[in-house]
Amino acid sequence: MNVLGIDGALNGFSVAVAGGGSILADRFEPGNVALESGLPAVAAVLREARVAAQAVDRIAVGCGPGGFTGLRIAISYAKSLAQAWDRPLVAIDSFDLLEHGSRLDRVLTVILGRQGVISARLRDGDRITRASGWVADVLQELGSALRRAQGDAEPLPVLGAPEDVLGALAERAIAVSPVIPSVVPAACAAALAAPTLEPASNVHAVRADYGELPAARVPRLK
Repeated sequence: MNVLGIDGALNGFSVAVAGGGSILADRFEPGNVALESGLPAVAAVLREARVAAQAVDRIAVGCGPGGFTGLRIAISYAKSLAQAWDRPLVAIDSFDLLEHGSRLDRVLTVILGRQGVISARLRDGDRITRASGWVADVLQELGSALRRAQGDAEPLPVLGAPEDVLGALAERAIAVSPVIPSVVPAACAAALAAPTLEPASNVHAVRADYGELPAARVPRLK
């Protein structure tokens, strides 16, 4: 199965093509460049992988949480290509993309949104706890779950957390061990994971998960 993976939520824009369970080609564009560089990157990666559009069996896209603009654009590209090529579309959340291949029974995965805001998911066996918002608010909401996950075990593995979040965890006496994602960029994880996942019923069923509401609010009319 040939899969085209696209992601715009995790610190840039990435594209990958997987075939037979291996990455054939990939590209990562740092920064907010999805609008300018997104479709050319898709074309370049397909060309490098020597996979024609007609040979793509399905498309996978990261559905967030993450950066607002890149996330919206990546999903728009994926939906448009899925419709144009009449291919199934698989949506995969950013937590699963970062954790793909890590095989960790317990892990705290942190994703940056706008400045000072994060989305975090704590997975401790079958228990999953998630929160989004300002760093201090998220760690407070996850407090009891974090302490329970740490217990008397080794330091809690943490994926994706920047220095300020790691520092905030240390201030709360939560011992952690930073872990590097096993598969990068995110589009590679999407392309590799998609064959075993259920596609969306239709492209309109795929929606962005921003983690939190946008900062701007529409004023109420009196």
